[in-house]
Amino acid sequence: MEIRIQSVNFDATAQLKAFVEKKMKKLEKFNDGILEAEVIMKVVRPETAKNKDVSVKLKLKNSEPFANKVADTFEEAVDLCREALEKQIIKTKEKKG
Repeated sequence: MEIRIQSVNFDATAQLKAFVEKKMKKLEKFNDGILEAEVIMKVVRPETAKNKDVSVKLKLKNSEPFANKVADTFEEAVDLCREALEKQIIKTKEKKG
């Protein structure tokens, strides 16, 4: 799976990028047909609590699950996105199965 990470209004640290990649790779256990994950992380202005916005779009052979979450930290938002995408992938698999 190819993972593309974009950070808007800030520079993502290597540590944050590694965290995102690790979490996205975990989705492969639910569907090994994930071709690409596009992760966009933004700092929402003004500076308030819950100003970290993460959206993730996956490209599968026959669908494009998408999740967008806002949280206090990017790690938390990425986790929430991963959980939402996990549910979507499982639901898609059940429909086919």
